[in-house]
Amino acid sequence: MNPEAMMKKARAANFIENNGKVLRGINMLRTDYNKLSSIRSALGFDNDDFADSVNYLIESEYIRIRHVDTKKSVELADYPMDELEGKLTAKGIQLLAGAVSDPCVNA
Repeated sequence: MNPEAMMKKARAANFIENNGKVLRGINMLRTDYNKLSSIRSALGFDNDDFADSVNYLIESEYIRIRHVDTKKSVELADYPMDELEGKLTAKGIQLLAGAVSDPCVNA
């Protein structure tokens, strides 16, 4: 396997593992929203890997996000990560509970 292919495969494996870690991190307070920048810091993720995972989890409808100050639902691309908070949706809770599965999330 060439080095480029190895890096691509390693990045894909990390993505799947990272998605599970982010999902569990956001679920720490379960019924409350968690500030995304705090979750990123607690998990020790770099900004790009964390944003990739959060974006996937939002697009897959496992988490919802809102603005920290206004409490209004927002789009990830419209605000800096430190102004956002998130929590699991019912679908996200089902994924963590094992009722549904996703090949891109190691829950």
